[in-house]
Formats: sequence, C-alpha cells, structure tokens
Amino acid sequence: MKLKEDMNPLLLQVFRSVVWVYSVITFIPWYFFSGADNNLERARRIKARSVSGHPAGPYRAVYSQKELVAWLHPGVDTLDKMFEYAAKRFPKRDCLGTREVLSEEDERQPNGKIFKKVILGNYDWLSYEEAYQAAKCFGSGLAALNQKPHCNIAIFCETRAEWIVTAQACFMYNFPLVTLYATLGPVAIAHGLNETEVTHIITSKDLLQSRLKAILCDVPRLQYIIVVDSKPASWPDIPKGIMVYNMDTVKEMGSRPDNSEYRRKPETSDIAVIMYTSGSTGIPKGVMISHGNLIAGITGMAERIPNLNETDTYIGYLPLAHVLELSAELVSISHGCRIGYSSPQTLADQSTKIKKGSKGDTSVLKPTLMAAVPEIMDRIYKNVMTKVEEMSKFQRTLFVLAYNYKMEQISKGYSTPLCDRLVFKRVRALLGGKTRVLLSGGAPLSAATQRFMNICMCCPVGQGYGLTETCGAGTISEFWDYSTGRVGAPLVCSEITLKDWEEGGYYSTDKPNPRGEILIGGPNVTMGYYKSKGKIQDDFFVDKNGQRWFSTGDIGEFHPDGCLKIIDRKKDLVKLQAGEYVSLGKVEAVLKNCPLIDNICAYANSDQSYVISFVVPNHKQLMALAEQMQIKDSWEELCNNSQMEEVVLRIITEAAITAKLERFEIPKKIRLSAEPWTPETGLVTDAFKLKRKELKTHYQEDIERMYGGK
Repeated sequence: MKLKEDMNPLLLQVFRSVVWVYSVITFIPWYFFSGADNNLERARRIKARSVSGHPAGPYRAVYSQKELVAWLHPGVDTLDKMFEYAAKRFPKRDCLGTREVLSEEDERQPNGKIFKKVILGNYDWLSYEEAYQAAKCFGSGLAALNQKPHCNIAIFCETRAEWIVTAQACFMYNFPLVTLYATLGPVAIAHGLNETEVTHIITSKDLLQSRLKAILCDVPRLQYIIVVDSKPASWPDIPKGIMVYNMDTVKEMGSRPDNSEYRRKPETSDIAVIMYTSGSTGIPKGVMISHGNLIAGITGMAERIPNLNETDTYIGYLPLAHVLELSAELVSISHGCRIGYSSPQTLADQSTKIKKGSKGDTSVLKPTLMAAVPEIMDRIYKNVMTKVEEMSKFQRTLFVLAYNYKMEQISKGYSTPLCDRLVFKRVRALLGGKTRVLLSGGAPLSAATQRFMNICMCCPVGQGYGLTETCGAGTISEFWDYSTGRVGAPLVCSEITLKDWEEGGYYSTDKPNPRGEILIGGPNVTMGYYKSKGKIQDDFFVDKNGQRWFSTGDIGEFHPDGCLKIIDRKKDLVKLQAGEYVSLGKVEAVLKNCPLIDNICAYANSDQSYVISFVVPNHKQLMALAEQMQIKDSWEELCNNSQMEEVVLRIITEAAITAKLERFEIPKKIRLSAEPWTPETGLVTDAFKLKRKELKTHYQEDIERMYGGK
C-alpha cells in the first residue's frame, strides 16, 4: 500500500537520513508526553475471548465476559427516556442544525446539462430543550389526528432535522415508526405502506411530488400526509379522502392545552421502528426493532468511541432510514453532541450542488464525528490521488515521501504531528479539518482506502460490522488499533459464535484461526421480520437461555486478539463448472482498488468455467487512457469500444495477479458501463451495496454475449 517513490536514489537517501535524525531528536520527549506507550499496549492487548473456551465461541468483549450490557444509564431503557435524559442534562446546548438556503440558481455545464447550484448560509440550531418540546408537540398533534399507540406510522423523507424530531415524537407516544428509503421504487414503497397498514405518513414536499403522489391510489388505508416543509399551504391533485397538513400546523395542534392528553409511554419490549431493508435481494423486508434493541445497540457503539461527550459535533448526511445513520445519530443525542445536517450533494466545497466559491457543509460545521460508507471514502481516496498525480514533481515527491513515512509510523502506533501540519492539513480540510473519529459501515472497507483515511485525514477509522437485524451493532474496531482488513471485537452488547459451513469448507477447528458463519447474539438482536413466516424467519432463533440470535450468512474468522475478519459470504459464493468456488465479493473488493475502476460487479454461472464482470470505469482515468491510445470517441462510445474493453481487461488482470487472486477468480471478460450505478438507477442500495438480481437483469444481453450465447 506504499506509494511509489519516483526520485533520485541519492536524494532519497539524504531525505531518509534527515528524517532519521529528526526522529531520534524528537522521539523520546514525544513518546512520554503523547502517551504512545499506552496506545501501543491497548492496540496489542486481547480484546475479546471465547467464554466457553471453544474456538467456535461465543466470543465476548473482555469488558462483558460475565454479562452483556443492555443500557447506558440505569432506568433509561426506552428511547423516549433517553431523549428526556439528554434534554434535562444538556437543555441549552445545540442539538439539531440546518443550513439556511441563501440562493438557488441553474448552472449550464459545458456538455449542455443544467445543474442546480445553491449558496448556503450558517447553521441554525435547535437546542436540546427546543428539540424535545418540538417532538412532544408533534407527537401530541399526531395523536389529535387520530394516530393511536401501537399503530404504525410511516416516514418517507430525506435526512434532515425534521426526521429525528418525527422519530422522537413517535418514540414518546409509542407509535411504531415505519422507515422507507427515499430511493425505493414505487412497488417497494407501496408494499411497505400496505404491509404495515399505515394511515399516516410524514414526507417532504419534493418526495410527495416526485415519488409518493403517483402511488397514493395504491395505498387505500392512507388518510393523512404530513409534509415537513412549511410551503406550499395547499396541495392540489391529492386523491379524495387524504388530508395534507404541514408539520408546523400539526405541532401547533399538539401545543393546545386540550390536545396535551396523557401519553402512553412505551415499554422496553415495544416496537420502536419497523425498518425496511434496502432490498438488495428482492422485495424489502421490514425488520421489527424494539426500544430495548436500539438502546442496547447504542450502548455498545458508544463504548467504542473514545471520550464521546457534548463538545463533539456529528455531521448527518447518510439516509436515516439506514440503521447505521439512525444509530449514529441516537448515539450522538445520548451524549449531548450536536448534529448538523448535510447531504452527499452539499457535503464538501467541491460537491455537485455547491456553487463554486462558496462553502460546503463540512467547511462550515467542522465536524469531529462522521459516519461513512466505503463507497464515499473510496471516492475521496481516488479524487485525492488523482490530484496528487496532477501536482508538480516536487509537490508529488513531498506528498509521497510524507505518506510513506507516516504509514511506517502509524503501523508502529506512532503519530506524525509535523507531517500532519505541513503536508496533510489541506487534505484533512476536505472534511472540515477537525474530524477525530470516522466510523465506517455498510460494506467492507478496503485496506488501501482505510490506510489512506488514517494518513490523510489524520484520524482513526473505526470499521464496524452489523446488520439491520442486529441494530447495526456487532463489532467495531478500537480506534487505537491501526490494523487493516478487520472489523474489531464484539461490542459489549453482543456476542458472536462461528458455525461450521461444510459446503464452503469453513470450520471452527481450522488453523491458524477458527472460521465459520457468523451468528450474533445479544439484546441488540431484533424481533424478526414484520408479517413474515417460514424459512425467512429461521435466520432468527432463541437459545436455551432465552437469548435471541441472528444467522448473518457472512463468513468470518477470529484472530488471536479476539478481533473478527469478514472473509466470505454464503450468498456470494458460486461454484464454477470445474468445481472451484469463487467469492464474488472478494473479487470485487480486490479489484475496486484499481484506479481505473469506480465500481464493479463480478458474475459467474455455475455451468460456466470462468468469471465475468460489469465495470463502471473512472471517467478521468478512462479518458486519459483513450488519449494515450489516440481514440477520440465520446464517453458512451468509449465504453462500447471493444478495443478499450480489451485494454481495461488487461489492466484489471494485472491488478488481480498483483493482488494474488487465483487464476479462476480473475474475470475473463468485462462489460464497460457508461452509466454510473446510483440508488436512483435501482442497481445499488442506498448504502451502495450491489443489487445482484437487478444488475443481472440489466446486463442480461451482455451476460449472454460474454458467455458465448450471442
């Protein structure tokens, strides 16, 4: 993962000598004043053990060997109590922040397309006390509109302050909250609303117009739509029998003395959220999450974030309908942090909706905490490395030498304050310059990208592993553990067992490390799938001690220090014609590190002898390659050019061989895709996980061609 040092060997030796002298002079005072010895000791210590002594487990964190932890504070065992606790403890501190929109304008691009650009002002903040009162009034107003306790209510909205206010209102009044991704298709949206029999839905003006309005007639039970935006006040073309209210109007109704009726507080076992998955394997399933499940998950996650307190600032931009973002924001609220809202289109100064010369959200908010999916970190990594290639030779050499020096130092547990100040300060400023913790989840993070974030963003990356079915909680790596490719030890709320999988050849007795299917148990394991019976519910089971477990379908191995590594997935394993097993996820994870690839989906038929792939190439890299080959086609023509396909395949093959993929794992044929895969295309989920079924349908003709059918 080191960068290539392209400079005169004599100068390189002089540089290394200077660095060596500097290190010798500064090491001893730095070592004792920085506490590096403590960090090294913590990184190397045992983090989890098998409580049974058997290599299969169950494994628990060293701090929860006797008992799993289920709550942060005694008696605070439901989400409404947690918010009330935070509001009483931090009443005047900033809670939820939204940037003011100063102006919007259309900007014509060189290719003729029109992009909407915005200029945003400062963040306007609701204090904890104000947010608590807003939620209380909104919940009371919903009750005045005939929303009953234990009756489902839906939210279909972008990530914004009103989303969390709505969620807290529902938690207070014991309305189970049905969450749906804003990018789900019309069939999936209607399915979720009809299955949960909702009569009320909270949404935004944009989503009502663009997504909901077309399916309202397909949701016969729907009676009330509450729009979080204040304007417009009237809504034409809404079917008869459906009333539309603005959120402010509902809050005003709830604040009236005659509507402040007694609220039925939830129990720990009551359902807080029915979270519909992103549907990577078909129709979305509704996961039933109780108050106790979320409290346990929050407790486990919070324990892994060092020195989490009310001085921290979290930036919220991932979909709140995803368990990673919801859990991260609830963790922040439980500790009095402030949450500033953003979106992927306004996150940084260079983001697509930010007008040139104005500031993105990270520059204004300067967050200390941030969650990200690997797709976003991969983009940052590739964009920065592309800019490095465009630097002058002197600048590029300085960056590479500093990068490699810091990589050596952090692998030993040491920091590099001088490099951070002189070289990486500008890169770190992309995320505001104050980020101290990055939490990665949703998919595996490549070692190269993780190391890049460690080095250039000057902060640890906590790589986590969890599922909607476990409240996003399972494991998180400790922040002084700078090893790559692992997801850490079990959280204090969870325990993990490895189950033998004979077909894949994974056993808990394997050497040097026990391997098998990952089963997660603990108070964070959810109540099952909504209105689902039969085989699908078999993934959940209860042991003889009454504890709930979930069979993840992922394959892992435990290292001697108690940390877990994800090595395979049962559903991604394909047996080729000659009997070799190929892990499609492994092939994709390796090849995504290739600079020429923005995204890739590996595919294999069991009646064929080789793997094929669909590839979204990096625009800048492919255009540069075309220029070298003196091909002057348009982007679409380049992606359909068989000559380009051959060259890209050769580069991918070289990358695969370098990464030591087996011969049968290396794609033999590829299809270049001019169209990027976004949640809007329906080819990836909101967390950018591949939807293999949809991708197969989309590229069916190409599959037949690559396998010789056409």
